[in-house]
Amino acid sequence: MTNDHDWERRVADLWERLDAYEPADFRAGIAALAAERPDDDPAALFEQGAAHDSTGEPEEAVRFYRRALDRRLSGLRRRRAVIQLASSLRNLGRPDQSVELLTAERATPAAELDADEAALSGAVDAFLALALADTGRDREAASLALGALAPLLPRYNRSLAHYARALLTAPDGS
Repeated sequence: MTNDHDWERRVADLWERLDAYEPADFRAGIAALAAERPDDDPAALFEQGAAHDSTGEPEEAVRFYRRALDRRLSGLRRRRAVIQLASSLRNLGRPDQSVELLTAERATPAAELDADEAALSGAVDAFLALALADTGRDREAASLALGALAPLLPRYNRSLAHYARALLTAPDGS
């Protein structure tokens, strides 16, 4: 078995060339790298899930993501797995499950996240907004999306943040 650093480098190299491969060939390349790890290695399971996800096989992706999370995937990959699992579930017509996963992820205390994980907080919000919209919770979705956008604007930050919060309390149509 190769060392972790070498394996991580080879995984990253393969991902950098994703578009150069046919989907089945890319999945086979990731599967070959995963086979170098123990069968229950959460990082290898995650990478296989991501490979299926990125090549149009969300059902398979869901299976791998769940296995990786069940085996205590940690760190940045764990957060990515939750986001990607939730996105795949939404795409498969299960937005309620997506909302549940992302709402729980959003509630993770900031003190438990490292800088790389915290940098994905906007992605959590964005995918949660999509899932909320798919469940008919449009005002919550808009509030979340606008609230995430507000700090990025060169002006009107306070106003937009206020209006985003107001969407949750104002009656529909106002």
